[in-house]
Amino acid sequence: MTARRTSPAGLKRRTVVQLAAAAPVALAFPAILRAQAAPVRVGYAIARTGPWAGGAQVSQEPNYLLWAEQQNAAGGLDVQGTRRLIELVSSDDRSDIETCVRTYEKLMGSDTVDLILPPWGSNANFAVAPLATRFGYPMLAPTALSRKLIEMKLPYFFLLLQQPKRMMDALADMLKANGATTAAVIYVDDLFGLENHAALKAAAQRTGLRIVEEKSYPLGVKDLSPVLRSMKDKAPDAFIGLTYPPDTILASKQSKEIGFNPKFFYASVGTAFQLYRNVMGPGAEGVLGMGSWNAKTSPAAKAYFDAHVKKFGAQKEPDRWASGATWAALEILTAGVGKVGLDRKALRDYVAGNEHQTVVGTIRFDGSENVGTPGTVSQWQQGEFEVVWPKPNATAPLIAAKPAWA
Repeated sequence: MTARRTSPAGLKRRTVVQLAAAAPVALAFPAILRAQAAPVRVGYAIARTGPWAGGAQVSQEPNYLLWAEQQNAAGGLDVQGTRRLIELVSSDDRSDIETCVRTYEKLMGSDTVDLILPPWGSNANFAVAPLATRFGYPMLAPTALSRKLIEMKLPYFFLLLQQPKRMMDALADMLKANGATTAAVIYVDDLFGLENHAALKAAAQRTGLRIVEEKSYPLGVKDLSPVLRSMKDKAPDAFIGLTYPPDTILASKQSKEIGFNPKFFYASVGTAFQLYRNVMGPGAEGVLGMGSWNAKTSPAAKAYFDAHVKKFGAQKEPDRWASGATWAALEILTAGVGKVGLDRKALRDYVAGNEHQTVVGTIRFDGSENVGTPGTVSQWQQGEFEVVWPKPNATAPLIAAKPAWA
């Protein structure tokens, strides 16, 4: 693996470290101590090209860069009281499972980096999670949804997002509480889509929601209009898309084009992105999707949001779902290293055995699963993706009937 030192914005990783080392706050530390403390080498592979890049370059890698910059500006990562600069060792996995696996094998097996950060998406995490356990590296994954990963009982692997059952239960409960009785469903034909579809069917049976049509589609689909037209003819109360970012936007745009505007319109990954709001414009109003936080969630969430926008600009806001989970994972990792250092077994035990206060709320793990965070539903309202369900987590009340597409 050749470690690529260039961020999406073109900033070299080595330059990040050098600039942070030169920051005034770092000068407060004696030069001899800085020289003696070797950098903490943090390795990861992430999609910078290919179909995964859209999600990875919104939800994950910007947060990795912001975290390293903030820690280095403070003199480095606190390793049991000693500040050590972070060196990011990263490369493009090209949205390819084989490349991703080979990269992590090298990072953990021969490069023996100090820490690893996870790749993007359920499929990539499913492939590398066993490696993390084999090599003994705690991996806190903020973009993986998979019951199978939990059932594999991998002691070094932790999932930050609410898993399919929690998310689909929350959606079904919200629909039932607001009078929806029928739904039409599309789902991507991969691990994410299949597991969420299975969880949705169980939730629908429990709540009495009748699914009038359900269709799978392949990754990289270019046209969903035929199935959307068929669904429009059945006039469901709700449309549910278990979709990835390109498909989320495609389904929304094509629904608008054909006038398919059910009372509840729900799409999945990517609905929480600023890109969705930008592309759909006023048409985003009332659209539901997977989201769990925004800057109103807590003072810590607002501080994170503001820092992200300050670094990357107002045109690259963090998304209102997995970006928060990514930052929460980094918060947990930072606290753990400060407490127990870089002993990976002790770090794993710290993650597994404690309750963690984060920007998205309390996180606690039962095995690999985050059981501290409830399933949630969010909705675009006047330019913000508001948490609308469950009510104790809400940042705004639900708009119970989607407006016409604008």
